[in-house]
Amino acid sequence: MKNPNHVTNTFVAALLLAAIAMGCASTANKEGTGEYIDDSVVTTKVISAIFSDPELKSAEINVETFKGVVQLSGFVSSKASIDKASRVASGVAGVTSVKNDLRLK
Repeated sequence: MKNPNHVTNTFVAALLLAAIAMGCASTANKEGTGEYIDDSVVTTKVISAIFSDPELKSAEINVETFKGVVQLSGFVSSKASIDKASRVASGVAGVTSVKNDLRLK
């Protein structure tokens, strides 16, 4: 017969592992750790791509990413710059879609 303490310890360990695994999972409103890191990389790449473009370099553009969806906000000098920022962001690997909230100065 199994030792009751062994069964209890095994059960507690299984519950602890399940709780840890659930804590790392993502939800509709919150990212898991891996997704957060992936989104940070995407954000950095989008910022780099935008500010490497001579037309967009001096713009006031903020970039946020959540589960591959990039949100652009801030101010640019022309409608063409709004469209170009969206195209540049869409061309970055890992971007699933772009929400463009840029405004004209």
